[in-house]
Amino acid sequence: MKHKIVEFHSISEAHQYFGYDKPKHPLISVLDFTQIKPETVASDASYQMSFYTISCKHFEGVFRYGKINEYLFFNYEANEALHISEDEKLILKDCVEKIEREYSQNIDKHTQGLIVSNIELLLNYCDRFYDRQFLTRSKVNKDIVQRFEHLLNDYFAQERLTSTGLPDVKFLAAQLNLSPNYLSDLLNRYTGKTTQEHIHLKLVDTAKSLLWGTEKSISEIAYDLGFEYPSHFTKVFKTKTGITPQQYRNTN
Repeated sequence: MKHKIVEFHSISEAHQYFGYDKPKHPLISVLDFTQIKPETVASDASYQMSFYTISCKHFEGVFRYGKINEYLFFNYEANEALHISEDEKLILKDCVEKIEREYSQNIDKHTQGLIVSNIELLLNYCDRFYDRQFLTRSKVNKDIVQRFEHLLNDYFAQERLTSTGLPDVKFLAAQLNLSPNYLSDLLNRYTGKTTQEHIHLKLVDTAKSLLWGTEKSISEIAYDLGFEYPSHFTKVFKTKTGITPQQYRNTN
């Protein structure tokens, strides 16, 4: 049987499909999927929303979602979803109930501002709980940091930079089965540096060894490190150290 995709271009379409009454507000709604009749939900279908959706998942299934730039966790993978305690669940539920209560009553000049404020409050609580989750999963996360460091060291040690170039954040995250944003956030919390900063620091350390321990020219070292243009290497090195590669070589 062919898998089908059901697209919802508006909240009204979602309400109609799942058997809800017309939405009370054109831009926001709260749907309780536990109250939807089973026959309404097709087991062989994926549901695609053309609007932002925040979901609390109690059932088996797969979510694929976009992002809100101010909250990086919207760009995490589904397996990196926020896991909340019962107390945290009550806090988030209270935010949702306030939003629902606000759009369900008579709309006035304060409605939009209060709804937006409560959505922001909900997202800020999620931000806080994610910070907590990084701490409570301390051992697992420290293991990931160590694996990342080994991965980065191995990459630079294999002398493959000339053919493959510098590793990017996406590549390193994929090797650890993580999303780029999750990896950078995790590293930033435990080391104070993002994935990209770690890559550049490792690059600079390797470059320093080559500048000090070999007679290779700056251009040769740049090519060995995966740079197509030596000027780009010089720029990165100076940004991280405050001096050019040649100045570093002359002072050591």
